[in-house]
Amino acid sequence: MILGPRYKICKRLGSSIFEKCQTQSFALSKQRSDANKKKGRRNVSDYNRQLIEKQKLRLLYGLTEKQFSTYVEKALESKANPQATLFGFLESRLDSVAYRMGLASTHRMARQMVSHGHLVVNGKRVTVPSYRVSPGDSITIRVGSKDSGLFQTLGEKLKEARTPSWISFDPSVMEGKLKTTPVFSDQDTAVDIGAVFEYYTR
Repeated sequence: MILGPRYKICKRLGSSIFEKCQTQSFALSKQRSDANKKKGRRNVSDYNRQLIEKQKLRLLYGLTEKQFSTYVEKALESKANPQATLFGFLESRLDSVAYRMGLASTHRMARQMVSHGHLVVNGKRVTVPSYRVSPGDSITIRVGSKDSGLFQTLGEKLKEARTPSWISFDPSVMEGKLKTTPVFSDQDTAVDIGAVFEYYTR
């Protein structure tokens, strides 16, 4: 999916949702922008605030508007907590699991990894980033892909990876598993998911 210049998107949303924006330069630029907004006393409407949070979450996972709204609709139809349900849908995607395992440094790279057929789920090659991983599923790198440039610096990526509690990864055999359904907490995302649902139910 073509998103456009990532730095400009980060500036527009006021959030470093892409790796390219996670720099000191961007942080300083945001501080100046926030200070100027306070001086101008511009109030952001509830609608704009909700729209911004929706866009942040959608772009964070690299989804089209249709893909994202489908997840939201399913979460709203669920009898469970809609915020936790939406989080579970997004984090159970194969590209998200690959990213959380530490196989890729960005969601975008993880999507490419899956699309190009580099990953295997329960012994079968999967090329659909939105493939829903279930608890107990095994994710490994395809044998023919281990020499790919994508995995040349994998050792360094794995050292930096912060694997969440619902994922396990065994570097000795290069196998990851989804242990449980992803567990949502407010600390897991810099996005106000409540505002996202306010946008869709207004």
